[in-house]
Amino acid sequence: MLIDIHTHTYPTSDDSSLSPEELIIRSKKLGLDGICITDHDGFWDPKDVTQLGKIHDFLVIPGCEVTTEEGHILVYGLEKYIFGMHKSAFVKELVDEAKGAMVIAHPYRRVYRENAPQDPDTYNEMIDRGLRNKAFSLVDAVEIKNGRGTLKENEFSKNLAARLKMPSTGASDAHKLSDIGTYATYFENNIKNLQDFILAIKSGKYYATNVKEFTLQTANS
Repeated sequence: MLIDIHTHTYPTSDDSSLSPEELIIRSKKLGLDGICITDHDGFWDPKDVTQLGKIHDFLVIPGCEVTTEEGHILVYGLEKYIFGMHKSAFVKELVDEAKGAMVIAHPYRRVYRENAPQDPDTYNEMIDRGLRNKAFSLVDAVEIKNGRGTLKENEFSKNLAARLKMPSTGASDAHKLSDIGTYATYFENNIKNLQDFILAIKSGKYYATNVKEFTLQTANS
């Protein structure tokens, strides 16, 4: 299944211009099998997400992009924001209690500098600095393909994940209509709901992919 696991909608994410309906209709048209709505530090009522899925006959999974001191973390399985979630270790405690899952989003941010020299020594210094982020030890996977990141930024994330030997995901990080359909995550498991999705993230049986390339390849196979 091809799922975009990192998207944003207005007004819960005030920097997004996408309505949930626009996000779903466009994603469905582009060949995605489902989406996760992961608004910034804001949680949807699970019943509302379920209703959206029923209306559009499309898999819609609730989540949240939580802002922590260690970076942004995609969280699945929680239902509300609790004071203290600016600490990734506290988020981990909550997620474990809820039997949820966590993915670190766009880990190149605040670490990789595209305008810096790209010689091996400088690059490896940035990699080493990125690896010192304690959040990596708390999450289940690393986002290596982000629709708002450059090719070099995403390559840096991919190199981090490779060094960590962690599963990797892809997503559009959509904030506007044109963002949808860049990257997504292909899951080997069949996913019907949030619980299936969490188990799939925990399994590590998935990979990041380019949506257009994947759908073309599938159509020609």
